[in-house]
Amino acid sequence: MAESIRFTSTKGFELAGVLDSPVGGLRGWGLFVHGFTLGKDSPAASRISRSLAAEGIGMLRHDALGIGDSDGDLGDGSFTTKVADTVLAAQFMTDRGTPPDLIVGHSWGGAAAILAAQQVPSVRAVVTIGAPSEPADVERHYDAIVGEVLEEGSGTWSIGGREMTLKREFVEDVRRADLIGHVRTLDRPLLVIHSPTDATVAIDNAAHIFQAALHPRSFVSLEGSDHFLTVDGQAERAAKIISAWADQYL
Repeated sequence: MAESIRFTSTKGFELAGVLDSPVGGLRGWGLFVHGFTLGKDSPAASRISRSLAAEGIGMLRHDALGIGDSDGDLGDGSFTTKVADTVLAAQFMTDRGTPPDLIVGHSWGGAAAILAAQQVPSVRAVVTIGAPSEPADVERHYDAIVGEVLEEGSGTWSIGGREMTLKREFVEDVRRADLIGHVRTLDRPLLVIHSPTDATVAIDNAAHIFQAALHPRSFVSLEGSDHFLTVDGQAERAAKIISAWADQYL
């Protein structure tokens, strides 16, 4: 059963989410962090969350600032905001009596998940799927206007048919983000999932993350999948891998 929820961002805007309740016996609770502009209803977020719920792991997935059903504008946030709002999502779950044991992040959300996990005491395990080793890798999506943004303070760009405002603070914040430094100090078990045929975020990124991580750490190659997990059955396959790996930490 899916339940629509809302909570307040660190920027004061309301964020929209979906809570996929566990089916059958409860094994634990988790939080899913979506990619850069993908949203809670993207194939990776929705299919993996529903599949984990079917495995007894209830999942919360939410739209980031300015994405999907959430209020605000993407440009009003930053990588730091995404991390902070992920922590608030975990706090929302804790306040309702279902603190997250697991945090799963896809793509850019995988980077945010690692940083957020260190600020959520209840999280016992972390999973990244197709995550970049450098959050600033996202700049290639808006590189055509970076010069204008840094000089003028803001600029407009189009992605997925939507016009968005990009601000200097966003660009500078992303460039400052140090994921590998946080991976080295992550005091949680880490599972790195990546497809060797990922044409969006190369599998070398997974190697960098995995090599920086301390044990317990695990790596699974999701052969045959694209970055967005749109190939039939791949998101569900990823969920089964996550479910089996996380069992000892739930």
